[in-house]
Amino acid sequence: MTYCLAMLLDRGIVFMSDTRTNAGLDNISTFRKMNIWETPGERSITLLSAGNLATTQAVVSLLDERTKAHDDRNPKLLELPSMFQVARLVSDTLREVISEHEMAGQNASSGFNATMLLGGQIKGGPPRLFLIYPEGNFIEAGTDTPYFQMGETKYGRPILVRAFDPAMDFGDAMRLMLVSFDSTVKANLSVGAPFDYHFYDTDSMKTGLVGRIELEDPRFQQISQGWGDALKNALDSLPRFEL
Repeated sequence: MTYCLAMLLDRGIVFMSDTRTNAGLDNISTFRKMNIWETPGERSITLLSAGNLATTQAVVSLLDERTKAHDDRNPKLLELPSMFQVARLVSDTLREVISEHEMAGQNASSGFNATMLLGGQIKGGPPRLFLIYPEGNFIEAGTDTPYFQMGETKYGRPILVRAFDPAMDFGDAMRLMLVSFDSTVKANLSVGAPFDYHFYDTDSMKTGLVGRIELEDPRFQQISQGWGDALKNALDSLPRFEL
């Protein structure tokens, strides 16, 4: 399992993904689930992936290949004129990879599924964020649905529902995302640090602040401990039922 989160803010788009993959309790590994493509001054595209690792790596490899492809090959990720067309390319590629598993005798509805979060901006258009399903269809974030989650979503969602504000700055967004990830890690061992992040500034048309938060990072530990203490204090402050 995994956990990925992307939020569409007034200032830009923020992305975060965990790095844990597992094929049983005795086979746990760390893999990067975030990929970024850019043409500085013209576009920045970020892709987060969740699901079967072989499927997601095949999709990313195909997208990379098509980025470098000759004119007579499939449309190139860095040449498409809109984020909508990029979303169509990624969704078609995902469906193509899963179909290949089907043709090889595998069942795409079982262990070969994958879901992807795609966000970014191409010059001439606004920042856009998409959630792409294994069937190859996708939906777009907007005012009513300004953030998307993938993977083990239920534990990190309550804080998003209560605290998300599109006007928040990147520092507040980082705090909110780390609380969401901390809640997920505490509740599910299949999600784990380190966490990769990318904060993209609207109209910058280039890769923004990129980094990795390790489990032992003192900032993360301070947020984790502070959030736990705040929850306990909030519970103690509520009216007590006399039974």
